[in-house]
Amino acid sequence: MDDMVDNLNNAYQEFVAAAASVLEIKELASAQKTIATDNSLENFKQKWELFRVACDQAEELVESVRQRIGSECLVDEATGTGSGTVSGKLGQSGPAGLPPISAVRLEQMSKAVRWLVIELQHGSGAASAGHHPHTPPPPFDARFPDDAAQ
Repeated sequence: MDDMVDNLNNAYQEFVAAAASVLEIKELASAQKTIATDNSLENFKQKWELFRVACDQAEELVESVRQRIGSECLVDEATGTGSGTVSGKLGQSGPAGLPPISAVRLEQMSKAVRWLVIELQHGSGAASAGHHPHTPPPPFDARFPDDAAQ
C-alpha cells in the first residue's frame, strides 16, 4: 500500500511540475505556438495520463480492500465468529437470535445475490436471459444442511 501511495504522490508531483512548465514556456514564448510549447504540452499530456493511471490503480486498491473488509465483516456476522458481534458477547446463536450459517452457504447466497443484481441491471426476466452469457446459479434452497449443523 505504501508503494501505491508513493506512486500516486510521484505522479501528482510530476503532473504539477509539467503544468507549471507549460505555463512558464507559454509565457516565455509570448503566447505564441512554438516547438517548445508543443513539447511542453505533450509532456503535460503524458504526465496527466500517468497521473490518471496512478489514480485508477489507487482507486482499484481501495475498492478491493473495502470489499474484502466488507466480506470479512459479513462472514464474521453470519457465522458468529466476529470478535465485535453482539451475539458473541451475549452468547446468542447469531444476530437477532438467528442461528449462524456456514461460510460456504453464505458465499453461495452472495453469488446468487450478485447474479440477480447483474440480471436486474441488464433487464429482468426471460427478456434478458437470452442476452446474458452467464448461467444462473442453482435456485436458493433454505434447507441447506450445513446451516442447521451450526
